[in-house]
Amino acid sequence: MSTSTADMATLPARSLFHLAFHVTDLDEARRFYGGVLGCTEGRSTDTWVDFDFFSHQISLHLGEPFKTTRTGKVGDHMVPMPHFGLVLLLPQWQALAQRLEAAGIEFVVKPQVRFQGQPGEQWTMFFCDPFGNPIEVKGFPTIEGIFAT
Repeated sequence: MSTSTADMATLPARSLFHLAFHVTDLDEARRFYGGVLGCTEGRSTDTWVDFDFFSHQISLHLGEPFKTTRTGKVGDHMVPMPHFGLVLLLPQWQALAQRLEAAGIEFVVKPQVRFQGQPGEQWTMFFCDPFGNPIEVKGFPTIEGIFAT
């Protein structure tokens, strides 16, 4: 059964973000963002396509993806910088992690818990789209945990 991003309830947003970035192939982008991640496609032309990225708008434009380097230290891992991502409640995060694992996605950081038993306990995973654009997805058991210190 396919799960769309509309089914993957995100946390209540104070506002929505819009992010536009480059990809080198719109059909491949549709397969990844639409097929693997389950994002609903919005408007498009022959040079760009919009997606509902878990209730936020991303616009993928043909061009050279941004350069990243593994310079961000997250626990014991060096992660790609810059990167973008989102926060989900834990059940939705777990469902997405299972979906990505089933699709054979190669993780930069495999799904795991961080700060276990501490304020701000969270689950995280890092992966890249087919164009090397890095994505982090965090999962929290409660909304209150997001900014806990």
